[in-house]
Amino acid sequence: MIIRRLLLAIPLLFLGWIAVLAVVMRFSDGAPAAVVLFPGAALMKNLPKEASLIDYTPFSVTLASDATDFAHALYRRGAILVLPAGLVGCFTAGLQAETGR
Repeated sequence: MIIRRLLLAIPLLFLGWIAVLAVVMRFSDGAPAAVVLFPGAALMKNLPKEASLIDYTPFSVTLASDATDFAHALYRRGAILVLPAGLVGCFTAGLQAETGR
């Protein structure tokens, strides 16, 4: 019974985490870059002019931009899922605050 609940809870936790990241990226410009999962050919041909390509794989593309509402621009051009990239984690941010870097 416990194993069955774990097997159900772990995928739901993962999907919830992805959903939170997607919502944060859609309504916030806090991330310095964006990861687009499963980019289509139409998106790659119509990237925003302000986008800088950081990395590309068959399953994702990482883009950086200083433009506001960058995720919305990617969704308008055909992105399926846009997640934040390049964010500093809590541990690293705490160390930077302590050391003054």
